[in-house]
Amino acid sequence: MSDLHIYNSYTRQKEQFQSITPGHVGLYVCGPTVSGESHLGHARPYITFDVVNRYLQHLGYKVRYVRNITDAGHFEEEGREAEDKVATKAQLERMEPMELVHKYTNLFHWGMRLFNNLDPSIEPTATGHIIEQIDMIENIIAKGYAYEVNGSVYFDVKKYAEKYPYGKLSGRILEDLLETTRELDGQEEKRNKVDFALWKKAPAEHIMRWNSPWGEGFPGWHIECSAMSSKYLGDKFDIHGGGMDLQFPHHESEIAQSTIAHDHAPVNYWMHNNMITINGKKMGKSYNNVIKLTELFSGNHPILEQSYHPMVVRFYILQTHYRSTLDFSNEALQASEKAFRRLWEAHEIVQKMQRAGGAEATDKELDAKVQGFCRDCDESMNDDLNTAKVIANLFELAPIVNGFKAGHIDSGAISAETFELVQTTFKTYLEDILGMQALQVKESSNKLDQVLSLLIEIRKDAKMRKDFATSDQIRNKLAEAGVMLKDEKDGSITYTIE
Repeated sequence: MSDLHIYNSYTRQKEQFQSITPGHVGLYVCGPTVSGESHLGHARPYITFDVVNRYLQHLGYKVRYVRNITDAGHFEEEGREAEDKVATKAQLERMEPMELVHKYTNLFHWGMRLFNNLDPSIEPTATGHIIEQIDMIENIIAKGYAYEVNGSVYFDVKKYAEKYPYGKLSGRILEDLLETTRELDGQEEKRNKVDFALWKKAPAEHIMRWNSPWGEGFPGWHIECSAMSSKYLGDKFDIHGGGMDLQFPHHESEIAQSTIAHDHAPVNYWMHNNMITINGKKMGKSYNNVIKLTELFSGNHPILEQSYHPMVVRFYILQTHYRSTLDFSNEALQASEKAFRRLWEAHEIVQKMQRAGGAEATDKELDAKVQGFCRDCDESMNDDLNTAKVIANLFELAPIVNGFKAGHIDSGAISAETFELVQTTFKTYLEDILGMQALQVKESSNKLDQVLSLLIEIRKDAKMRKDFATSDQIRNKLAEAGVMLKDEKDGSITYTIE
């Protein structure tokens, strides 16, 4: 069906893509933990795998794209204490856990819509699949690779490693992990430090808990994705995606538990996008550089010089290959905005143009050059979905299109077939595959202006009284409705409507 090659993180090489079932692709991507607002770091994986989904569909595949919602679970990550982030945040915000989950799931969906991401085929939740997780854990225990201690269940990594290559995906060495693993919650219960929780006994103060054969508790983080992916895509599927930060321990653990549960490896191709840094620094609370999507679109963050349209952010992300590090800066975003406007203008020009002259090209050299740029778009996408090279080729075509409009180049210089190919290439790649849309701000009515002005005044008054809870609530609720507020340096507040 195609000559698509993708980089398989598991084998560390580019491989020709061949789906398990001809004409169909099963794609699973780890979704957000909805214990807080989505931020800039979340934008990259979901835009990246939206393009993967779009391109596979462009090639003619029927894609079942499953992207989960993590709304509960035991988190046992390298370098962080074990916790249930949803339950912890629910207590802080004085909400019921599912109330908190609903709030941040809605905000996540709002951000994805603004980025013009296609909806997944299925969006399962961890709390909706407790039965499947318990069934999988029982299966792993029955096969001798998990054990129960005091109401908690752990996966026996050392036993697994006697037969299977634990650490191959992430490049970790088990002996090193046994020596360097931190002392985390429940560590004294484990046979080995590297063993991870499949199920945790719920302490008395824990809000989210379910009955299980081992008593009341809650699922481990890793088992959730294994259970949901196999339920909807089968015990072996085509592509599993996510950020590079999930390779260990999350994806490594998924491979281990799924391999035991199904008696074979669960995935043919593992794909991972690289990270976003901020002015050369890793994103983190200690740097005060975690930029929420509401802040990114409104400009309300100390790092930001202005608000940035979702399409500018999307274009900026796709200008770099998904496996390369991407450094965020105001200068980079502002340059991306100018570049995208130039490219979109050329796209609109060529879609409206009618070619002059006969069917044959009058400039054979230019005709061949233009065809080459168009073909290179296909070759670039087939070479591990290199959107950066696709965009570079479109920029090569843009001045030629502008030359047609200005009359510097006769549109008859290229053949009618090539001219149609240029139109198709811009439309197919810029809109259908890269998922770009025009930068348009919808106009509001006078009445809406008056209502928004009133809300802005109420918010300003709340900030003066240091009632930041009310101020943030107004901003966030307006953001959910697509109204982005921006606090200007002179103290005024402006807004745009998406």
